[in-house]
Amino acid sequence: MDKADFWFDPICPFAWITSRWILEVKKVRDVEVEFHQMSLAYLNEDKDISEDYREKLGDAWGPARVVRAAIELKGDEIALPLYTAMGTRIHHDKRGPERDVIAEALAELDLPADLMDAWDDSSRDDAIKKSHHAGMDQVGDEVGTPTIAVNGSAFFGPVMTAIPRGEDAGRMWDGAVLLAANPDFCELKRSRSRDLDFS
Repeated sequence: MDKADFWFDPICPFAWITSRWILEVKKVRDVEVEFHQMSLAYLNEDKDISEDYREKLGDAWGPARVVRAAIELKGDEIALPLYTAMGTRIHHDKRGPERDVIAEALAELDLPADLMDAWDDSSRDDAIKKSHHAGMDQVGDEVGTPTIAVNGSAFFGPVMTAIPRGEDAGRMWDGAVLLAANPDFCELKRSRSRDLDFS
């Protein structure tokens, strides 16, 4: 069985698309997937980024902290269902990472409403950073989200603008497995030319 470890930030639309791809892969390939946290706010805190992007990242800690609080309460297995509940609202429904959106995601999963108290509580940030480094440190400096480890070989991506379905998803996975198995493979990239499609 192949293994994928997937690092996500709930606010990242590219991680959302790639996460839905890896769930499609599970339907057509024998693969075990584990979801882990990373933080775009932490990743970019000392980087030279636009003020517009930095402002968007100001909303990133809240949802990440709520996810961490849920993991502390329910274990790692809550990461995927909570990410799915959050991401459906944030990305698919285009509602953004607002407090009420995250509270709705908790309610959908019958999680305690007081997990929202974690939103402004920085005491979990070290645990988020530890999970972040477990993924990002495997890849190097030029990373972001999504980050995925395929059978223990981690890389940034794949970044997609739409979600491959069925056997298309499986064939893309086959390619990722092939590339990840080569220790000399480093990078494959082209410019994005299409709008994001969450359908």
